Amino acid sequence: MTAIPATRDRTRGPITAASGAEPAQRLAGLRNASWGVMALAVVVGAGAGVGSVVFRWCIKTFTRLLSGHNDYSASPGTSNPHVPWLGPYFVVLVPVIGGLLYGPLVNRFAKEARGHGVPEVMLAVAQRGGKISPKVAVVKTLASALCIGSGGSVGREGPIVQIGSALGSTLGRVTKAAEGRTKLLVACGAAGGIAATFNAPLAGVFFAMELILGTFSAEAFGATVLASVTSSVIGRASFGDVAFLTLPAFHVDHLAQYGFFALLGIVAALVGLGFTRFLYLIEDACDWLWRGPEWLRPAVGGGLLGLVLLALPEMYGVGYPVLEKATEGGYAVGFLLLLLAGKMLATSLTIGIGGSGGVFAPSLFIGAMLGSAYGIGVHHLLPGTAGAVGAYAVIGMGATFAGAARAPITAVVILFELTGEYSIILPLMLAIVLATATSHLLSRDTIYTLKLRRRGIDLEGPAPGAAIGTQHVGAVMEPLPSPLPATTALADAADLLSLSGHGALPVVAETGEYVGVVTAQAVAEALAEQPDAAPHTVEQLAAPPTTVTPEQPLAQALHALLSAAGTGVPVLDSERGKPVGWLSHQSALRAVHATT
Repeated sequence: MTAIPATRDRTRGPITAASGAEPAQRLAGLRNASWGVMALAVVVGAGAGVGSVVFRWCIKTFTRLLSGHNDYSASPGTSNPHVPWLGPYFVVLVPVIGGLLYGPLVNRFAKEARGHGVPEVMLAVAQRGGKISPKVAVVKTLASALCIGSGGSVGREGPIVQIGSALGSTLGRVTKAAEGRTKLLVACGAAGGIAATFNAPLAGVFFAMELILGTFSAEAFGATVLASVTSSVIGRASFGDVAFLTLPAFHVDHLAQYGFFALLGIVAALVGLGFTRFLYLIEDACDWLWRGPEWLRPAVGGGLLGLVLLALPEMYGVGYPVLEKATEGGYAVGFLLLLLAGKMLATSLTIGIGGSGGVFAPSLFIGAMLGSAYGIGVHHLLPGTAGAVGAYAVIGMGATFAGAARAPITAVVILFELTGEYSIILPLMLAIVLATATSHLLSRDTIYTLKLRRRGIDLEGPAPGAAIGTQHVGAVMEPLPSPLPATTALADAADLLSLSGHGALPVVAETGEYVGVVTAQAVAEALAEQPDAAPHTVEQLAAPPTTVTPEQPLAQALHALLSAAGTGVPVLDSERGKPVGWLSHQSALRAVHATT
């Protein structure tokens, strides 16, 4: 009988025969092949969909148990039928009870479940290889549901993103997927969570790519779409094919309204930034005041939150019924502004005392109050051209979120999916782009990245202990290759590029002014064109890549280096803008060697 060759596992010694290697080969195919990634994306999407169903059921159960209502914000100020003798004052005790339940849970099992969740997922993808503890999915589900059910004025998008992402990370670890694939599975979990929770599959995809991955590729798009669709099917089977909000019909009746919407976009950006700063100001104040054990902090702080809920019971929980009523014009301007300020305070206090929940829904709430108040004001000033108040509320929602999170694509898509009105696109895009631009001009950080930067973490920088850490470009750059004059003919440029070994060379004008970089690929493609269509000199092909300066940290410059068409990028003097050196992949690797 012919012996079956055995295989050896280096870590476990002699093991199975060749037939025993088949499961490992299938697992390797599942990890590495394109079809395998798509299959895993479907599994993650299904897990996120089921997680969303369980999470929403938990919120509803805890809300009914602790308030006696399916959603207390739909009937604010009423008594709890479980304890009718307390009247409306029960809201002072409920956040304390909730804090006593979820405070020890978070502190003991998964401290990263505290807060709004999305920054932790962004950090895991950017610097931790997509690794998220599987405990987070369970702890975040219970803690956030208890927090919202006991009156915490936060949203459910942050928790479900963290829950879905933890599922994706766990599956990547179980299948021993490569780091890049694990990150993609984390993004799939985030996409599936958003899609199922808000019945917004497109928004789930763009949320994952815009905020979690921060990049776009065909593979990432395909995987997140599969996860989002799978999760949406499960969500719709459980909750029905209806939007999570019922918003008024949207119409633009007069061209002058575009000017009103544009101004609203700028104002909404300021409000979104104000919400961001106020959120962390309150968190700092809570950190400064609290001196006891962390597990007790949500319960003690819950007493303060209860007083806010007693004064303004509309702040109980997520508050979608209040948001819908505002978009329908159900409140006066003064009360709308009170609700806006109250939501800022209640959400900030919930997060500051150690609560668990998202800030996406609060930003929509704040935007709706702002937009409704703005619309009422415009309607009083120009009743003939202002249009419906609800239109301004919808635009305010998207613009405020864009100003706070700086995720314009997600903001446009989710508001479009919520309304189902194609006529929303033009004014919505206008207001959101202006809000995003205003936010970018006034602040370096978003509501998500500021939380990390306050802890000394820069998502664009190296992870702590990384081989490429604090080095600056000027310390590792190479001498500048001989630049090409802008008048160099293409044939001559091809010869010089072939001899340079760089694949790209800087181009300077006759005056010595830096023009850009020309690549060997661009020259080759130009020479292959028809003679009449092809350019004659390299000046017409030169394009400046992303600016890299000597003072820039090497970890940040790597983004420009990786996106460069050639094998390197010029390093420009920060004052004069002239090339003073060359950063290549080899010089970056030499920096790693120098630190080891």
